[in-house]
Amino acid sequence: MNMNTTYNYDKFKEWLILKKYSPATTETTARIVEYFRQWAATENIFELEEISYQDAMSFMQCSSKHGVSQKSIANYLSHIRKFYSFLISEGESDSYRVKENPVAHIKVQGIKRKVYYDILNTEELQQLYKLYPTTIITEGKNFPPQQKNILSRRRNKVILSLIIHQGLRVEEIAALKLQDLQLREGKITIHAARRTAARTMRLESHQVYELMDYIHEVRKQFLEVRETTDSLFMPRKQGAKVYNITQMMLTELRKINSRIKNFDQIRASVITQWLKQYDLRKVQYLSGHKYVSSTEAYKENIIDELQDDVTKYHPL
Repeated sequence: MNMNTTYNYDKFKEWLILKKYSPATTETTARIVEYFRQWAATENIFELEEISYQDAMSFMQCSSKHGVSQKSIANYLSHIRKFYSFLISEGESDSYRVKENPVAHIKVQGIKRKVYYDILNTEELQQLYKLYPTTIITEGKNFPPQQKNILSRRRNKVILSLIIHQGLRVEEIAALKLQDLQLREGKITIHAARRTAARTMRLESHQVYELMDYIHEVRKQFLEVRETTDSLFMPRKQGAKVYNITQMMLTELRKINSRIKNFDQIRASVITQWLKQYDLRKVQYLSGHKYVSSTEAYKENIIDELQDDVTKYHPL
């Protein structure tokens, strides 16, 4: 296949969309493949199905010499893998002769994963939930209307419970529907999203009662002043977003613990504590990670905690 004459980028993009990649990822993948094609042309390789493992390694070395980071090179390879998967899937056509993916087994070494926040221990996580206020003291203070609403605070505490006990992302909270709850069985279903896999998780007994109370009292009153929806959680005011809720929650949480940065930090803390209790595969499932390597990255937090303890209790 001569990339300059017969390669149809539109067909590749259609394939990516059918594979449920986002429009942004589709455009990025096509751009990286074009960059790879241009490099191949400089090496007098005009048909990408002729690329070998050694050619791919040469591409990596060339990128590195031009100052591309190891992490970026790994990202390039992930997009190029998609392209060869596309070619292989088109193998029945005489125009495509690729039988193997030349970059399938290349792993970039030396990539440092980012540090996952300032980790909270189990007691600190529980304190966030326990001390989150559902009542308001207004003496001498001017609170905005949303914060004066006791129902909103009761809703927020239920949301916080799902973040602390099930480690849910904010976007997963926003996507929850009423039918995702199986309260009789004490379970909740989280559907697959762009960054996470689907999973069914157990609820703590107190969460079941809290959710029942929320649905039959708090949520019911919210629906009296806004349009009907099957979303489990909603802002009290029509047109507002769940993001508005979580921003208000962060303000309260920082009053309880000044170390709180965001909800990703809380989720990272939950996953780190899980790794101390369960095996890696179970934590991968609970976290909704699509790849076990994503879960393994959180092990660094445990090492950091141990180092902090050594420094604290056994200073040099």
